[in-house]
Order: sequence, then C-alpha cells, then structure tokens
Amino acid sequence: MVDADQTFVIVGGGLAGAKAAETLRAEGFTGRVILICDERDHPYERPPLSKGYLLGKEERDSVFVHEPSWYARNDVELHLGQTVDAIDRTARTVRFGEDGTLVHYDKLLLATGAEPRRLDIPGTDLAGVHHLRRLAHAERLKGVLAALGRDNGHIVIAGAGWIGLEVAAAAREYGAEVTVVEHNPTPLYGVLGPELGNLFAELHREHGVRFDFGARLTEIVGQDGMVLAARTDTGEEHPAHDVLAAIGAAPRVALAEAAGLEIADRAHGGGIVVDERLRTSDPDIYAAGDVASFPHALFDTSLRVEHWANALNGGPAAARAMLGQDVTYDRVPYFFSDQYDMGMEYSGWAPPGSYDEVVIRGDAGKREFIAFWLKEGRVLAGMNVNVWDVTDPIQSLIRMAAPVDRERLADPHVPLESLVA
Repeated sequence: MVDADQTFVIVGGGLAGAKAAETLRAEGFTGRVILICDERDHPYERPPLSKGYLLGKEERDSVFVHEPSWYARNDVELHLGQTVDAIDRTARTVRFGEDGTLVHYDKLLLATGAEPRRLDIPGTDLAGVHHLRRLAHAERLKGVLAALGRDNGHIVIAGAGWIGLEVAAAAREYGAEVTVVEHNPTPLYGVLGPELGNLFAELHREHGVRFDFGARLTEIVGQDGMVLAARTDTGEEHPAHDVLAAIGAAPRVALAEAAGLEIADRAHGGGIVVDERLRTSDPDIYAAGDVASFPHALFDTSLRVEHWANALNGGPAAARAMLGQDVTYDRVPYFFSDQYDMGMEYSGWAPPGSYDEVVIRGDAGKREFIAFWLKEGRVLAGMNVNVWDVTDPIQSLIRMAAPVDRERLADPHVPLESLVA
C-alpha cells in the first residue's frame, strides 16, 4: 500500500522521468518525489533538437516538458546537474556522485536514457566534431549550421539514420553542403529496409545531399585543431569543416549493471531488462524510456525503443506500476519525422528479415502514400507519408495480428477501418 511516508526516486531528467513525476502526482501520490537530472537544464523533449529548434523555427522554451515553476508547485524535488553513481539495493539508497549524499527510496525508477555512440577513429578530438543528444549539443550545432550556410561550408554526417537525415535536411535549409556516409546500402536500412530506404535517398538527393553508401569513416583529418576532411574505408576523402557522428545511441546501463540488475544482450537492445509492468529484476526498481528492454507479446520479442512516444508513455506506465496499479506496457512503437516538405509517421516493428512483403497504398512517386510491412499477410508495421490521421487504424491493423486482404489494403478507396476484424 502506497502512503505519504514513502519516497519515490526517479533517476533521469528526460521526458520519461518528468512524465513519471507528473503521473505520480496526478494519480494522487502524496509521498516524496525526487527527480535527479544530470543536466543543468530542466527536463525537455528531444525531437525538437533535430527538427524545429535546430532549424530555428521553435523557441528554446518550447522544448521543456514543464515550465520551471511546475516542479515546486507540485512538490517535486528537482536536482539539476546531479549524478547518481551507485545504488545500494539492500539499503534501498542512491548515492549522489558529487558529494556522496545518500537518498533513501521505497521505489526507484531508472530513466537514464541513452547516449550517442562515439566514432572510434583518429581525429574525433577536433573542435568541429559533433554529436546530437542534448540541448547544449543542439544549441552548438544550430550555430555551426548557420555559419556553414553563410560561408558555403561543408558538413560530413556519419550515419543515415533518423538523426543523420534530419540534421542533413536542416543543414541544407541553412545552405550548408552535406555529405552523408553510411555503411548500409540505403538510408534507414535497419528500420525500413531497402524498399523504403531508397525513397529517403532520392528525397535528399533532390535537395543536394550527397551520399557515400557502403562506407565507414576511418579518419577525420584536421589542422590546428580544425576539421579539414573525412576519410573512408573505401579510399574516399570528403571535404569537411564539421563532422556529425550520428551512428546510433547506446542505453545508459552502467548504474543498473553495477547494481546487479539484469541487462539484455545486444540483440534485444542491450537495455535494462524489465517485465510487462516495467519492473526490473529487483521488485522495487523500475525502468522506462530509452534504457528499458521490455517484452512485447505482439511481436514475440523484447524491444528497446528510443523514440519520443516510448518515453511519453513509458514514464507514466512505470509510475502507475510503482503505485501498485495493474499495468501492462504493450504500446505499439511509434515515431515521426519531418524532412523538407515530407512528413511521416511510423507504427510497429519490422526490421529487415522479419517481413516478406511491402504493400504500398497511394502514390509513392508523389510521396503521398502508406507503406505496410507484412509477414504471411499480417501487418507488422505501417508508415504514412504526407497522409494524416491514420495512425489509429494502422495500429489497429497491427494489433489485429491476423492476415488482411492484400488488394483491399493497397486500395486507397477502401477505408482502413473496414479492414480491422
């Protein structure tokens, strides 16, 4: 039974942690809520960092989950710029890394997120090498892209995933020259496969982006601390004034691992293992957001999902589970992207090798369509491109987990809702 004498500690001040704190109060928890954030900025959302804020179309204040005064008004003890370096599961305490202060918890939520993977090559210590994960990164990169645009400068982006492509689009809007180096044969290969990956390659080429597929960076060449070029394992040398490493993110599991919590293998995302209630191998510790590897019955596997919607929904789900409510976290993975004049939403999970067919509804040439990834007639995932208000029926088709009529699925005149059994 949860009571006012209990203390709930949340480690991680991103969207998942902030929404968990909000949910605890909204559900009537009157005990102590402590939110520990290793950044000095108040908890914020990450999508604007590679989209509207990076482009200068959204103000800095718009990225924050709550206005600063919200935390005091809701009696949430917010510790900014603080790290936790140890969990004592027996004593049920966390230890601050700065001064060794111990804080007791009755329930603990780990929402430590992920961190950018680093390029392990010569030259990464040069001033013009960037990552994009934090608000400070976005602030710096925004200034860099604006300067490159003014001076006809060149940025090389390592990685053609969502972050790499969104930054490439932003860089071109600023007027910078862009080369993207990607070891796979198409952009977004691990998410969309080759069929739809080529669509994004064509979109970016139309806007002047150059691609070097089947290649990896091996060295960043510089002089006097500044970037001059980027070399690849295929012998190419791309001129560059700046380089962005966008080669994915790794879950921040060191704290959990040191505490002896179960960690998933890399095939299942490498995150903290949780059950359907987002509870770890310790019944008093939960994990949510980018760092959690949770079982998903619909896809018959464990998933670690790094997208905004997982943090938005996972934090509240973990909070309710901490309160003893009956929770089953089985949201269909969802994310969105905006690049130039093309907007898209993706629901589901269908990595290469998991599907046997891609069905297109609409006109892919005009970039107004929905793509469906099918396995034995069952919809595993759907992506709507410049077609809106269809996420709910797409997710219903995925949840139906039964074969659909392929011809009707491909026919734009057949309402998607009519295909749901």
